[in-house]
Amino acid sequence: MTAVQGTTVDIPTEDGVADAYLVHPGDERPRPAVLFFQDAFGLRPHLRSMADRLAEAGYTVLLPNVFYRHGRVPVVELPEFIDPAEDPDIWRRIGPVMQSLTPDLAMRDAGAWLRFLADSPPAADGPVAVTGYCMGARLALLTAGTHPQRVAAVAGFHGGQLATENPDSPHLVAEHITAEAYFGHADRDSSLPPEQIRRLEDALTAAGVRHRCEVYPGARHGYTQADTPAYDREADERHWAALLDLLERTL
Repeated sequence: MTAVQGTTVDIPTEDGVADAYLVHPGDERPRPAVLFFQDAFGLRPHLRSMADRLAEAGYTVLLPNVFYRHGRVPVVELPEFIDPAEDPDIWRRIGPVMQSLTPDLAMRDAGAWLRFLADSPPAADGPVAVTGYCMGARLALLTAGTHPQRVAAVAGFHGGQLATENPDSPHLVAEHITAEAYFGHADRDSSLPPEQIRRLEDALTAAGVRHRCEVYPGARHGYTQADTPAYDREADERHWAALLDLLERTL
């Protein structure tokens, strides 16, 4: 297993300074870069461990605190094991923070994350991959459509609200995407009903995007998050296999 080096870095943005986690293999070789977008629960130990696993596979990974406008990590105090059933107040604390990150603000920030990677010695020159979880899948999709010249691969897992009827729905950027895309949908996910799955698939197909969209049977929204009750080991390992295969092909 490759030894990795992880550290907290500060990234200047148009609206301030964001803290982020940067991790890469421990040697001095620049590696292909992966931009990793968090879920609503934020940058925390479990997500750092996921970023570490990507770095162990040979990538330089940037995991930004997309809620930096509300403070440094932890933006919202959370227990080690996050169970909304045991903490009904959790969405009252997180909801306003999540909703304040509009698509416009998120994409303004995406430019900062990509500029940081372009200037980062551990990151190899060339295009990057983007992956995201839950709300992060929306951010990944939007980034691939907003910065097509920089993104060679985009992945999203148990994403919600990916293809709504709203004028700013993420699937509407499909026509601009040049990356190869993979989406692993949760079967039991009220935030991405079947009509949205079809709408996303249709948009990617119409735009000529190389893609694969799969529904993981029986998986719940959040199936990759081992620090929540939604975790599904089988679905999680399927996600890792799909993600690493995509990265190997495209980077």
